Parts: sequence; structure tokens; C-alpha cells
Amino acid sequence: MTTNSPASQPDFSRPQTLALGVGVAGLALSAVGWLASPEQFFRSYLLGYLFWVGLAIGCLPLLMIQHLTGGAWGLVIRRPLEAGARTLPLMLVLFVPLVLGAHSLYEWARPEMVAGSEVLRHKAPYLNTTFWAVRTAVYFAVWIALGHRLSGWSREQDRNGDLRLSRKMQMLSGPGIVFYFLAVTFAAVDWVMSLDPHWSSTIFGPLIAAGQLLNAFAFMIVLLALLSETPPISAVVRPDIFQDLGKLMLAFVMVWAYFAFSQYLIIWAGNLPEEIRWYLEHSRGGWMALGILIIVFHFFVPFFLLLSRDLKRSRRTLAMVAAGVVVVRFVEIFWTVTPLFHPADVTVHWLDLAVPAGIGGLWLWAFLGQLGSQPLLPLHDPYLREAFEHGGH
Repeated sequence: MTTNSPASQPDFSRPQTLALGVGVAGLALSAVGWLASPEQFFRSYLLGYLFWVGLAIGCLPLLMIQHLTGGAWGLVIRRPLEAGARTLPLMLVLFVPLVLGAHSLYEWARPEMVAGSEVLRHKAPYLNTTFWAVRTAVYFAVWIALGHRLSGWSREQDRNGDLRLSRKMQMLSGPGIVFYFLAVTFAAVDWVMSLDPHWSSTIFGPLIAAGQLLNAFAFMIVLLALLSETPPISAVVRPDIFQDLGKLMLAFVMVWAYFAFSQYLIIWAGNLPEEIRWYLEHSRGGWMALGILIIVFHFFVPFFLLLSRDLKRSRRTLAMVAAGVVVVRFVEIFWTVTPLFHPADVTVHWLDLAVPAGIGGLWLWAFLGQLGSQPLLPLHDPYLREAFEHGGH
């Protein structure tokens, strides 16, 4: 593309083909792993799925925040956010293997475990495979409906230029954030916290939601940096846009750290055996060292780096920090999930890399397909003119 017209669309066919190749290769290796060790396959699948579905779901609240607040910072990443939200039907399909492997992951899905535990029998009306799957379908119905409606109105505005649609998107985004948060809170309990059905945390849902938002936002910064020399993004992206994005990523880093520390502090202060056991399992052997590394690189390093104004205004440096955050998000999910299966020490199976790569390749293939299906900038957004006037072109 050589034009700076807002309607110009880049060609993502090459990276899309590469992503599909990685996805197919990863899933082919995963199939071999499933034949060799079905139990390990489902554990690794849960790890990879939680990372990529969190990235897809995290695009949705960011999109709604952008509609509520407006401004050029969100304008330049709106189409990638819409594309991410439109991958949720794929993630619903990719949830099916977890339904098939629930008995390998969750104690409450094994009748013999339920029969021998009073706690599991007490929770059985809620924690059972049928109701669990139905709840998941409801969560995805909420997320997909919100993403479809917001994306549909945005495309309609591209065609007819009706500015009243901006108001509709804003009006839906307010209650939409509430519905998103409620669904994510329950999904966090169903998919992750119920791996240990004897443990509970009232702040676990907000912690998972904060991680999703941070992951999606960091991914958007990396993507925007890669697209910053591609028309029409090149016409509007400037250092102060990256500075604004860097400030927001700093805020999300702090929110995640606040929830993570609050959960630890509340459980430490309560000192109840049924609560502290979770942290004891996550601090044995090498898990303690990995937890410390997460504290350092998930909070302290990005926090102090993002205090620098010059760093936030540098496209390349900010993208490097954001890429680091995405990597540490995967490590944090690994630390959250894997000790429940391997409490003695850090255990990394080759499927822990192959399965996430397979799921990620499929997700990126779908994401790039959605991103390339429409202009990279909203054609009739009220802030578009302002963005071009101050874009330095």
C-alpha cells in the first residue's frame, strides 16, 4: 500500500499463512503428545488456552473503554481490538477439548473423587461437567454478542458515516463492561480456581481480569509498533500516542499488582489452613524462585521502566517492554496452573510449548484475517480528523 487514505487496507496474507503453518505444526505435535500422554496433553492445553483466550477476551473491555473515553489513543488500536473480539467464536470452538478432558483436569469431574469428599459432594450442584459447560456457553454468548454488536456498528458507520452510531456504541459499552466483568469473574472460578476446589479467593476473578486487560493492551502496543510505518496508521501515529499508551500500560501493570498483592495480603492476614495451602503449593522448590521472578518482571521492571517519558515516546523501546509483559503473562499463567499438577518442583513438559504454539498460531491466523477484512482506521469516527490534523503528515 502506498496511499495514506484511511480506507487503505494492508495485505496480511504472508504473516497469516505463517501463523497458520505454526498452528498446524503445533497442533500436529500436540496430537502426538495426546497419544503418548493424554493427561499431560489436557494440562498443557489448559495452559495454552487460558493465555490465548485471555488475550481475545481482554480486547473486549479495552474496546468498550475506548468507546466510553474517546481520544486518539484508542482510535489507532480500535480495529485490532475489534478483530481480537471477533476471534471469540473460534475460542469457543477451541474450548471443546477442555470439555472432553475435564476429568483429567478437575477433581470435581471425577465421580470417584466426589464420592470420597464431603466438600466436593457439597459443591456438586454447581461444580459438575454439564452445568460447567452450560455456564461457559453463557459466558461466550455474552462476550460474542458484545463484540459482534460493537464491531457491526463500527462497520456500519464506515459505510454510511452515521455519527449517531458512535453514541450507540458508547451507550452499550457502559453496561457491557459490567457484563464482561461478571462473566470473567465466574469464568475464572470455573476454569482456574476450581482446579483446587478446596481453595477460594474473592479477588481471584478481578486478578484474572486485570491480567487479561494487561496482556491484550501490551499485545496492541507491539502490533501498533509493527504497523506504525504502514498506511494509514503511519499518518496518525506519533510519539505522544505511544506516550499515552505507555501511561495506560503502566496503569494496568499497577492494577494487576494491586489485585495480586491484595489477594496475598488478605490470605496471609487470615492465616486459614484452607486458604494458605494454595500459596504453599506455589512456593515449594523452584516454584518460589519462579514466583519471585514474576514479581520482579511482571511489576517492578515494567513499573520503573514505564516511569520514563522518553521510553514511552520511543516506539521501539516501548514495544520491547510490552513484548516482555506478554511473555511474563504466559509465565504467570504457567505459575498459576502448573503447581496444582506438579507441586513438588517446577516441571516443564514439551507439550507446554507445543500446545500453546498450536493454539496461538490458529488464533493469530484468525486475528489477522479479521484485521485485514476492513480499513485499519474507523473511517467516520469523530476523532479521525483530529488525529490526521495532528499526525505530522
